[in-house]
Amino acid sequence: MLEDKKKKLLLILIITFSVLGISMSFYFYQVFFSPNVLTRGDQPQAFRIPSNANYQFVSNKLFEEELINDAVSFAFVAKILDYQELVKPGLYTIQPNMTNLELVRLLRSGNQTPVRITFNNVRTKEDLAEKITSNLEITETQFLALIQDSVNIRKFGFEEETIMSMFIPNTYEVWWNTSPEALFDRMYREYQDFWTENRKEKAQARGLSLTEVSTLASIVQAESQKADERPRIAGVYLNRLRLNMPLQADPTLVFAMGDFSIKRVLNIHKETDSPYNTYRYTGLPPGPINLPDINALEAVLNAEDHNYLYFCAKEDFSGYHAFASNLAQHNANARRYQAALNAAKIY
Repeated sequence: MLEDKKKKLLLILIITFSVLGISMSFYFYQVFFSPNVLTRGDQPQAFRIPSNANYQFVSNKLFEEELINDAVSFAFVAKILDYQELVKPGLYTIQPNMTNLELVRLLRSGNQTPVRITFNNVRTKEDLAEKITSNLEITETQFLALIQDSVNIRKFGFEEETIMSMFIPNTYEVWWNTSPEALFDRMYREYQDFWTENRKEKAQARGLSLTEVSTLASIVQAESQKADERPRIAGVYLNRLRLNMPLQADPTLVFAMGDFSIKRVLNIHKETDSPYNTYRYTGLPPGPINLPDINALEAVLNAEDHNYLYFCAKEDFSGYHAFASNLAQHNANARRYQAALNAAKIY
């Protein structure tokens, strides 16, 4: 009788442990291999982990953004894989229906998704700071601090007036959490890649340094949005430089005044005492008056060879210009344009 009871007890224990083992195995399987990620509309979702974030921040953010269904099971897998000690900042693309194992492995790996930064139509350092950091962790203030830091600027071979030349407008892929210093390093590499030997030779043939090319290109860009006439405008300014004539470029005066709302440069503006006043001072101004795009840079490098010394906006407001090789012809063009401005009541 006692023997039968022992057998029954043993059988019960075996069944109990078997059930527990199966249950635990099923639970572990569920925890590791069942989907635990919820994304909006079953679409991939970006998840950003700031620099210096800890595991608790990551866990809370995942739950608060409703990216995980069960925080406890996620925490269990994170603990097993030691993710709590291996948090890596960055932007990660979380796929719908990921398991805890897949999610923890992704975040633990540091396998970020790069982001794109695009900057163009930039006039000032503040404009550049706003556009270049709009999709990054770093702030405008952090970027501005570096671009205005003379020690940092000189590391790259530039001055405060010429540092904007280092930034070639384009679209670039970078890490979301790239540091301000790393961003500067990347932009310098892009600058070096842009200035091929062929382009350097063209600049030298024009008698210009690389920063002077950028400076002149910024003026050309401000004068015309018409890509097909920019090389002709560049040729006018190169002719003036060779003859030591003042460039008399209205956009440089607007820059000197710091008032980009000025539509019509007047004689009073020409009295401004600034190295950017190309009516008063010959040669190029100290640096770019905006961030010239690649088209404007190429327009200077591939400027037209002609004998024009003047140009004036056409009176049809097409955005194109009338060119002249002598002052009398230019004055006639200017009178037509001024009459059109007066008729349109543009002051």
